Amino acid sequence: MTMHGLLVWIIVGAVAGSLAATLLRGFGYGLIGNTIVGIIGAVIAGWLLPRFGLTVSAAVARSIVHATIGAVILLVLIGFIRR
Repeated sequence: MTMHGLLVWIIVGAVAGSLAATLLRGFGYGLIGNTIVGIIGAVIAGWLLPRFGLTVSAAVARSIVHATIGAVILLVLIGFIRR
């Protein structure tokens, strides 16, 4: 992975994690935590969504949507574990 690719992953993760935390109020973990949640969310969505026949192209805006969906799934799972 190039430095450019890594930087894009980090930016997409930060935006997606922040969006997911905003959508699910009370699940914010700060900048670094939200970035990690967004990156993990991108991995989850990349694995889960194609199994339902949903795919997203490589455009950055669509990648953010993709990662946000995965981050929301991750935060919901964390919420269930906390209970």
